[in-house]
Amino acid sequence: PLRPDVVSFVSDQLGRNSRQAHGINFFAGMKHSSLSWGTGRAVSRIPRIRGSGTHRSGQGANGNMCRAGRMCHPLRTWRKWHRKVNVKQRRHALAAAIAATAVTPLVLARGHRVMEVPQLPLIFSNDINNVTQ
Repeated sequence: PLRPDVVSFVSDQLGRNSRQAHGINFFAGMKHSSLSWGTGRAVSRIPRIRGSGTHRSGQGANGNMCRAGRMCHPLRTWRKWHRKVNVKQRRHALAAAIAATAVTPLVLARGHRVMEVPQLPLIFSNDINNVTQ
């Protein structure tokens, strides 16, 4: 049977297996010497750059809403990057994908120009039947 939902699901899951884990530096955005001013100053309690004599001092730091701050929920290398797919599901998807190549409207909908092809699926030679061990 033609199961485009199974084919798309399996191809999507198996496509994730070619990814490599990547992420940000653990200390990215947290390298400023900063301290919260606490309550009572009518400003938010975000950590602020220490020191004086520069525009940067007193500005918010380290938070995900601050300039040059860390990300909120950053990418981690221990995320689940790869997926397992059941063998029966993989076989079903392969059979459905191969069966779909015999349906001319589906092949045309993919954008292939097969109007001059005598039949689908197109068989170039039948020599596979003459192979001996």
